[in-house]
Amino acid sequence: MWNGSRGYYIETIASASYLGIIVFATNTYQQGSLFIPVALMATVSLFAWMFTIKRVRAIADIATSRIGSAAQGYVELFGRASVNPDNLIRSPLSGIPCVWFRYFVYSKDNSDREWREVSHGVSESTFEISDSTGKCQVDPDFAEIVSPERRVSYQGEYKHVEDLLFAGSDIYVLGEFSTVGGANSVLSVKEDVGELLAEWKKDLIQLKKRFDLNGDGQIDLKEWELARRAATREVELLHREIRKESGLHIIRAPRDRRLFLISNMSPHKLRQRYQWWSYFHLAVLALSAGAFFWVKSS
Repeated sequence: MWNGSRGYYIETIASASYLGIIVFATNTYQQGSLFIPVALMATVSLFAWMFTIKRVRAIADIATSRIGSAAQGYVELFGRASVNPDNLIRSPLSGIPCVWFRYFVYSKDNSDREWREVSHGVSESTFEISDSTGKCQVDPDFAEIVSPERRVSYQGEYKHVEDLLFAGSDIYVLGEFSTVGGANSVLSVKEDVGELLAEWKKDLIQLKKRFDLNGDGQIDLKEWELARRAATREVELLHREIRKESGLHIIRAPRDRRLFLISNMSPHKLRQRYQWWSYFHLAVLALSAGAFFWVKSS
């Protein structure tokens, strides 16, 4: 369940850790025993700050590209999720149409009446985003999904939690962009000519009709060379037509393990969100570091 949840869990864990450490520290009366909670607070805030500042820099350092002119490689896109019914999926809990979902099902434990997770899931289907220049398929596997819409419902002893990205919503993606087909098609004239000649050989009557120029019923070396040249011209013409096509754009998790983010927030708002979190964690780090040295010197 870590897939698509890292950002959500890190912020939640960091905040819960701060609260837990503060509660523990306020119930500690001897100054010497504050050493461990203060050190833990500094450690948690340092890692949380590193987590958020990495995302601030990644978003700030890469300009938003247009889909139709995006370079192959690590890019930032901002488009609108498709509303085409063929591109939609449904959440398994509520049946709500969407382009991406993550869900949790909890059941109340009779012993302590606490909620316990009993099942969870996340969609893996690609979905389409578009801007004024083109369309791109988004493969959400291994993405951090930031700020999806959360819906909570109850059915008897069960609690259902759903995180959703809806059709028609603005979608931000930071990941590895590539184009399959079109101008980026990987084509081999030599291989394709060989396959075409092999196909021609299956119909010897037609092959001789086209290239047996002296009418002796055989294809000699000179005539075979003419056939090879004709096949080469045909293949090159086909390759030119293939490269004129637009191709299929897709953005997915980077192979070098760089950040892969998907959000329904704009680049500016997403960067601002992480920026404020980084200020908060840095302030906690500064306070806990000061408290650490105060406790150590006392």
